[in-house]
Amino acid sequence: MKLMIASDIHGSSYFCREMLAAFQKEQADRLLLLGDILYHGPRNDLPKEYSPKEVIRMLNERKDRIFCVRGNCDTEVDQMVLEFPILADYSVLTAGNRLIYATHGHHFNLDSLPPLQPGDILLHGHTHIPAWDHFGEENWYLNPGSVSIPKAGSPNSYMIMEESLFAWKSLDGAVYHSMEII
Repeated sequence: MKLMIASDIHGSSYFCREMLAAFQKEQADRLLLLGDILYHGPRNDLPKEYSPKEVIRMLNERKDRIFCVRGNCDTEVDQMVLEFPILADYSVLTAGNRLIYATHGHHFNLDSLPPLQPGDILLHGHTHIPAWDHFGEENWYLNPGSVSIPKAGSPNSYMIMEESLFAWKSLDGAVYHSMEII
């Protein structure tokens, strides 16, 4: 299965449209959103073409191919308008023979680890900075960066996961990092 992983849309219809165009071009089976879908948050400037209602429409049109975890800017009110579940604090996936603990990153992160076993992967957004860092006993921390408000000079980006292969891509589809985690 080919999975596209994205985070931190923050209500930008422009970058949501770009992300969905990349999703179509990638021909991924599913889209995993790591939270912060509609609201821009009090610490961020408004992203380009801030239009949560348009983001709602675009994502609801693809509701059967999206799964999501809750970000710190996502609320019960957001769930009332989005037609796919968004309020789970985490999701557990597999990559090859490893488990992936997918979360937004505001509760579980490198400073506050979930119940990981040696070899497991911590996957989260929240920081708006792409990451592929080794830690602990054979564990990895992965972050796709942000679709709409990248930080630390990183591009507007997403990740692709196929089995144990991971690729970080800018929204135009250019790979800027890839790796296999066996």
